[in-house]
Amino acid sequence: MSPEPLSHREKRALQATVQRYMASCDGLRAHCERCLQTRRWEGQVPLMLVDAAFMSIGLNYFTSVVPAVAKYEEWMNEGRAPGSLRELSALSYEHLAPLWKNRRSWQVARDVAACMADDSTSDTSALRRWAADASVRSWKSNRVGMVRGVGINTFQYLRMMGGVDTSMPDKIVRRVIADVLREADVVLPTAGDLELIYTIDHIAEATGYRPIELCWMTWMVQSEGKVMRMAKYRDLLGRI
Repeated sequence: MSPEPLSHREKRALQATVQRYMASCDGLRAHCERCLQTRRWEGQVPLMLVDAAFMSIGLNYFTSVVPAVAKYEEWMNEGRAPGSLRELSALSYEHLAPLWKNRRSWQVARDVAACMADDSTSDTSALRRWAADASVRSWKSNRVGMVRGVGINTFQYLRMMGGVDTSMPDKIVRRVIADVLREADVVLPTAGDLELIYTIDHIAEATGYRPIELCWMTWMVQSEGKVMRMAKYRDLLGRI
């Protein structure tokens, strides 16, 4: 169920608050546009699936996941790692364990690839078709949602990379969106996963920012050491 309509005062307060956060995120819109066009990682869908599978176990994205996916890309270009969804669906853990030891991650990548692999179309079309047809409301009964190790965050992340303008209800997103609402003095539901996703849609409609931009903003305003991630990784976003 969607939240109640916002008052004019609430809309203005949210616009001002979100704009203050977004002021630190120059360049984020272009990255999100590439994501929605399924052009992350040079448009290589196997890399997007590996990215999602590695991220699913909760390690630091920029310091752990990105370097490992970049290494996979190197192996893929050398012919040492699967370079298509069909090949990824038959990956060998023993062969790829030296690159990333977590077996669950490889199982997620393999099983999701098997759900999407289609010899009659390109990998990009396969991902985008799945994402367009998948609904977050019924994610648990979706063929990808039923893959062991795929939770709602991985499900939504894959949909975002498949061209769907949506968000992930992870703990950082939840915390920052709660901060935004508190600072704007606006009450909207964020307790449940679907509630949070719908609330982000509501904030997007009120502020003119897309849900995917609000989602990525919450991650990029985090600090690593004394530096905000957006400042630290702005150039890297153009690469991934």
